[in-house]
This record gives sequence, C-alpha cells and structure tokens, in this order.
Amino acid sequence: MKDSQGQVLYVGKAKNLKNRVQSYFRASNNHSPKIKKLVKHLRDFDYILTDTEFEAFMLECQLIKNIKPLYNRMMKSPQSFIYISISLTGNHRKIDIAFNIENDGKVYFGPFTSRRNVERALRGLKDCFKLNCSNPNGTKSACLNYSLGSCLGRCLGGPAEQQYNDILDRFIGFLKGTDMSILEDMNQMMLNASEAFNFEAASAYRDHIQAVSSLLKKEKVIEFTEENHNIAAIERLTDSVIKLFLIKRTEILFSHSFAEAHSMEEKIKANILAYFKNDEANAAGDISKHEIDAAHIIYRYLHSGSCSYLLIPESWLESENHSTLDLALEDLLNSPQHLQPPILNE
Repeated sequence: MKDSQGQVLYVGKAKNLKNRVQSYFRASNNHSPKIKKLVKHLRDFDYILTDTEFEAFMLECQLIKNIKPLYNRMMKSPQSFIYISISLTGNHRKIDIAFNIENDGKVYFGPFTSRRNVERALRGLKDCFKLNCSNPNGTKSACLNYSLGSCLGRCLGGPAEQQYNDILDRFIGFLKGTDMSILEDMNQMMLNASEAFNFEAASAYRDHIQAVSSLLKKEKVIEFTEENHNIAAIERLTDSVIKLFLIKRTEILFSHSFAEAHSMEEKIKANILAYFKNDEANAAGDISKHEIDAAHIIYRYLHSGSCSYLLIPESWLESENHSTLDLALEDLLNSPQHLQPPILNE
C-alpha cells in the first residue's frame, strides 16, 4: 500500500486479495486509529502473485525487513522479540525478561516472539514453585508473599535460598532441553490437586504447564534454524506440477516449478548439488532478531503438512555418496504428502 508520493505504507499478504483490500474500507467505525490513518493516506497498490502461501509469507517478511513500512509495527519494533535472562551467580539470583543479550554474566534464552506468552510462563513457574519473593535482597525478614504462601522463604535466607537457586538451575536445564523435572513436578502438582478434588487448582496447574511447555516449543524453532540444515522441500501445485524449494537457514536459495517427467528427479538433484555444495553463506550460529520471523515461517511450513521435505547432510553432496542422495530423493518424491493433490480454498 502506497501514499501519494509512492512511499510504501504497509506490506501484507492475502489468499483472497479482493476481500482483504475491501476489508479496509468496510465497517470503518470498527477500525483501529492506525487502520483509519492508513486508509486516509492510501493512494495506490502494488501486488505480487506467488505460487504458494509459503512464498507469500517469506516475501512479506523480506519486504518488511527491507522497506520497513510505517504501519508494519511488529516488524519494526525493537521490542518485538524478548529473552529470558537468569543470573548464574550471587546469593540473590534473578529470573527476568530482557530485550537484548548483554555480556553481564547471565544466561539468556530466546528470542521469543510473544512477551505475553513468556510472562505467562514465568508467572506460572513462580506460582507453582513459590518464587514470588517481594523482598529478595537478603534482609533476613519475611516478605508479605511469604505470609501469603506464595514465597518459599528466600527472603529469610538459609536453606530456602539454596532451594530457590536449585529451581532456577532446573529451569535452565529445562530451557536447554536436558532436564524435564520442572514439568514432571508441575504435572504431579496437578494430579495431587485433582485427587484432592481441588479442580480449580488443578485447572490452574494445567494452564501453568501449557504456558511453561510453550517456551520449549519456541526453543525448538531456534535450535532447528541454528543447525543450519540443507533443506529440499516439495509442494504440489497441480496434479502434474510440483514446486521445489531449496532452503538454507532462513533463506530460500532456489525455487522452481517442475512438470512431472522422467528427468525431473535428475533436475532436482542437479540443483541441490549446485546450490548446497557451493553455498558458503549463513554459517551455523546464534539466530539473530532479523532471522526469527523467517525461521518461524519455515519451521511452520515444514511441519504443516503442506509439503514434504528432506534434510540433506553435507556428506551426501560428495560424489561417492550421490547414490544415497538418489534414494532419499526417490523417497521424497513418493512421500504421501507429495502424492496428495492440493486443497484449494474458496
């Protein structure tokens, strides 16, 4: 969407472009001030057609990153992504949220895309394990939350301080995927409440478990991206045409439509060898804020059932292992998802 000077105001995607555009002009009384202001300045449109919704998501992400339109607030905000920070040393360790990673002796996890979800998870953790100390600075006097039963006594020092630190260490292990005892204890709390017919408490524990578990799901996206896989994904466009995507980390290196024919497998193999064997960009490492949106789009696409995909180890690109690559491609092209025709939306 552009203004009278040709400046891009907003970038978006739609399955049905007509309906999406009309929505900005209908029921205007229900629109937010941002939408009303956008419509007021709107003078022109550009549009780009893509073969798949995945391409549309990735294109939207790339254009917003490059153009930084005024009304795409979520992509522009420096606080769109947050981290969980946990101090590792000292007598009064803290668990908190942060907007940037600092070199301050703390351990950081993330980035996460929803501050609300992270805050819900940390609140659930603190409620379950009584970490809500309102006087954590070691004055050896009980805080108000201790008298209310929501603080395990960290404010008093002694064994409770060590117990608090042990819980933080277990939570770090949970976020690293090496220690699930936090979730096991929370599930036991839910079970105990249910057996005592305290269904309100059991329901609260269930919500806390879901919130804390969501942190691990977010981390799986990050870990998958940081592993820097060579990914070949295939999506069927029609009964006789497929679309190939070659993806590295958070970039589509190559995409092309192929009409199914005897030589299709050889063409796909040739492109895999050409693009992955010569690719030296996007080395494995920590994922940046600029990559996180694309990482989520790719991860969601690969696990959506819309495509079939193959992770290609570097060793398969060596000439002596091409036969292994051949077999893997044959399996990919005959996978159930690949054989299914596309589901078209009205």
